[in-house]
Amino acid sequence: MAVEKVAPAHSPPFTRRIGTRLTALVAVTTFGTFALAVVAGLKVQERYLIAQAIEGAALFGDTITRATHDQMLRARKDEAYSVIREIGGLEDIDNVRLFNKAGRVTFSTDATEIGSIVPVPDAVTPSIDERARIFRAHGHRVVGLTTPIYNEPECAAAGCHATLAEQRVLGVVEVGVSLATMDRELAALRWKTLGVGLFATALLTAVILNATRRYILKPVKALVRATREIAEGNLDKPVRHRASNELGLLADSFDSMRLSLAGARAEIDGLMTGLESQVEERTAALKEAQARLIQGEKLASLGKLSASIAHEINNPLAGILTFSKLLVRDLEQETIDPATRNEALARLKLIERETGRCSAIVRNLLDFARQRPVDLRDVDLHSALEESLHLIDHQIELQGLTLDADLDGRPIVRADFGQLRQAFVNILLNAVEASKRGDTLRVRALTDASGFVVVSVTDTGIGIDEADLHRILDPFFTTKEKGTGLGLSVVYGIVEGLGGKIEIESRKGQGTTVRIRLPLATRPSV
Repeated sequence: MAVEKVAPAHSPPFTRRIGTRLTALVAVTTFGTFALAVVAGLKVQERYLIAQAIEGAALFGDTITRATHDQMLRARKDEAYSVIREIGGLEDIDNVRLFNKAGRVTFSTDATEIGSIVPVPDAVTPSIDERARIFRAHGHRVVGLTTPIYNEPECAAAGCHATLAEQRVLGVVEVGVSLATMDRELAALRWKTLGVGLFATALLTAVILNATRRYILKPVKALVRATREIAEGNLDKPVRHRASNELGLLADSFDSMRLSLAGARAEIDGLMTGLESQVEERTAALKEAQARLIQGEKLASLGKLSASIAHEINNPLAGILTFSKLLVRDLEQETIDPATRNEALARLKLIERETGRCSAIVRNLLDFARQRPVDLRDVDLHSALEESLHLIDHQIELQGLTLDADLDGRPIVRADFGQLRQAFVNILLNAVEASKRGDTLRVRALTDASGFVVVSVTDTGIGIDEADLHRILDPFFTTKEKGTGLGLSVVYGIVEGLGGKIEIESRKGQGTTVRIRLPLATRPSV
């Protein structure tokens, strides 16, 4: 017994291997986790440093208000502004501004802002975080903190602010602390941390990749090699491994399967050896039985063929006998009038035709036996159909049937006239035999636009059982008591030989319709 070999599977692409995917997953997961931790840590550190900067700005604001308190009471603005300039020149102090109640900048370490109107920040709230804001200036971030300058009683009594005794806040001091240094340090820390993270990720990935190759990929490759050996039929090589984990258990199970397959194959080989000898013995016996069966089939076929010949020739012989008796009766008259003479001539012509039909049947049987080609000619289909109806006209009359024929035009088909007439006669005789007295036999011949002529014969007789309909064209199958089962088989062979088709529709007790589709010799113009 030949065993089909399965082609070994190729190694998967690099991007689809387990090691590649596992390494990528570990690398992405490790770096992603590290990156999230770094971002979170830097955010916390940034918030801490900004809080320190805000506290420093608050300290500077309080320092400015306290350092300039006496100068402001004595209206010595130049001295107060000089103190503010000194403080504003300190490292990381970006700007110091004074606002009056109208939002006008009365003093600023940036001289270009003096006299400009800006929205007065809310400095009354006691919360430092609410008084702080972060904005960009001079190309870097700045944290600004506002400190209110309250209208104290001493200030109102000093004489310089007499009209402001009702005002709670005289102005606002805003100190801007530069965050440029902090941003640079955070950026440097961010890049350093990123480098460390990449190094740690690469190191961890290398370790995991090495462990994966050692403990997973190598055992898997060994199993793959073993499966390929088994697929090629090599069951003698054991599966070698050193793993003591689940993969080792899988390898042991696979090796057990290999041993089982080897035992099964040995057993099958033994059975096949004995089976081959049995097959040879049975083959010899079958050949002998087949020879006897063929001989019996030849004898049975000879008997069926004889019955077929009798069936085919019986119908024209019956017509010859009938018309011969009528002719003898007419000729026994002493005088023969012209009408009787003409009728006798007509009957002689019918006898001639029926004799020719018998001759054609015998010739067709001889042609079949010799496998001679059919003589195809351009045949008027209606002529063959009309002659067939004329041949069975006596049977139609004896059966008491009504003939309803509708023949459209004169279609020309490529056919053997005798075979075509024989096919029509067989179909018509079946319809007549299946009908009862008073039924109608409908014959139609219509040409369609597809280049075919359709001949349909419909009776309203006993019909065919649905279970037998698919076998009705089989040779020697019949539902009649004295039928041979060759009538429709002969029709089928004739129609198929002409390139046509035969269709049969029937219902038990409702009649049968037989349709023959034959190609026209010349397609009609549409």
